[in-house]
Amino acid sequence: MSSIVRPVLVLFFVLTVLCGVVYPAVVFGIGRAAFPHQAQGSLVLVAGQPVGSSLIGQAFSAPRYFWGRPSATTPMPNNGAGSAGSNLGPTNPALVSAVKERIAALRRADPGNHAPVPVDLVTASASGLDPDISLAAARYQAGRVAAARRLPEQQVRALIEALGHDRALGLFGEPRVNVLALNLALDAGMARRQP
Repeated sequence: MSSIVRPVLVLFFVLTVLCGVVYPAVVFGIGRAAFPHQAQGSLVLVAGQPVGSSLIGQAFSAPRYFWGRPSATTPMPNNGAGSAGSNLGPTNPALVSAVKERIAALRRADPGNHAPVPVDLVTASASGLDPDISLAAARYQAGRVAAARRLPEQQVRALIEALGHDRALGLFGEPRVNVLALNLALDAGMARRQP
């Protein structure tokens, strides 16, 4: 019996050290060396202080800011610990009701805007933490943000285009813009104020 137990315990100890200590340490070290910004959480700093992550959506609700995708992590929006989709199908009455409420809220926030509402402004993603919105969703909100900040709408639209990203590798996803980067650029005065 001891001839079986001893090798099993040695193998257990060796594999524990290799898989539980050495491998994670090597992967951590490679990540820190090859991708230092991402390994630190892709934090966005303003005046040396973290204000968010470029990879996790933050909730903005003031009219002077661009709003991101709705989060399915309610009641606490953009809760990274509760990242999940709603699992509601397209014919589910709860989803239909939520979408109608979101459309109504967007219309109330910008009553003069009669353009079709982009789908990513009224539907939550699988994670509920999307940091980006489509360029169409940003353009839809440009008038409201410009009016709230007393900026020419064309300047806000130019900022959207300047900060926008094309499809990944020219093929995957949709053209998009990071909501946090866009709002921080507005706060930093990258779009000139009207006199």
